[in-house]
Parts: sequence; C-alpha cells; structure tokens
Amino acid sequence: MGKIFYVFGKSSTGKDTIYKNLLGNHTLMLRPVVPYTTRPIRAKETPGVEYHFTDEAELARMEAAGKVIELRAYETVHGTWKYFTADGDHTDLERYDYVMIGVLDSFLAIREYYGADKVIPVYIEVEDGERLQRALDRERSQEEPRYAELCRRFLADSADFAEDKLLKAGIERRFSNKDLQECIQEITGYILEKMGI
Repeated sequence: MGKIFYVFGKSSTGKDTIYKNLLGNHTLMLRPVVPYTTRPIRAKETPGVEYHFTDEAELARMEAAGKVIELRAYETVHGTWKYFTADGDHTDLERYDYVMIGVLDSFLAIREYYGADKVIPVYIEVEDGERLQRALDRERSQEEPRYAELCRRFLADSADFAEDKLLKAGIERRFSNKDLQECIQEITGYILEKMGI
C-alpha cells in the first residue's frame, strides 16, 4: 500500500527545494501530487510542476464536479488567492508512493481524506530570523517584489503553525533545515524507513 509524504512548514523554510529534491531522488521513486492555485505565477515557477495555475471559473467547475478535496483562501494585499487539492485519476495508492507540499490545514484535510496510515507528515523548520532573511532574498529576485504580502504571510505563519496546532495535529517529528543537504539526508532516511526499505 502506497503512502503520501506531505512536506510542509512555514514560508521560506525551503519546502520547495526539499520537495523537488525528494521528487528527483530515483531511490525513493516518489510521484508528485500537484496542487492548484489561483495566485499569479512567480518567477522560475513552471505550470504543472509547483502548482496547476488556474482561475475562479475552473475552480467552480471542479467544486461542482465534487473533485476538490481541500480548499484554502487567503486575503492578500493583492486580492484573494486560493489554493486547493483535487482528487483525480493520477493518484493510485495501491501501486505508488507520492510526495505533496503545502501547509498544516491542507495536510490535515489530505490526511482526513486518505487516512492517517497513508499520509505521513514531513514538517520542516527554520529559525524565524533566518526564515525572514530567506523570504526577503527571494522576494528581491522577483520582477515585481511584493514586500507587503511577504510580511502578511510571515506574520500569518505564527498563527497557522502555532505550537498547540502542531501538537493537536500529532506532529512529533520535525526536520531542521539549517543545513539543506543534512536535512534532505535525514528526510530521505525517514521516508525509506516509513516505506519499510
């Protein structure tokens, strides 16, 4: 029986880099479950890789068809951005293992949908000062930096990933991304252990 390894953490903890590394690790042979978003694409993102970039009309069609597993809406300084996961023919837990990326609320919804035995949390942490510096560096590289949104997201993470919420969700194992390669090695070993390899 396959599993979904769900990578999540606060913004700028290196989730995307870790996710891509796990996906590219041929030993793990993980397949992606790509979520959807209505937010604008960022520099260096590829449609269908980080997200399926869509609009409100397509989201409404998918909701009407009963395909939306979980949906989150964020009021940003640029308007409402929505993120969601949809059920599709591309997820076959009878045969394959998968990796996903997201936030705590989406992890909880995916775990509820597929079952706790099939959805394994991979929670990434970075010290807040370092995380803020990484966020600033990334935003500066954008064609149109959105510093106000960066600040909103950074502050929202304190509430979204509050310690009591993590404990209630049963998040006991945490992976510190102080050194990226060490973090990836530790996570890879953990996934192999959960796969029984």
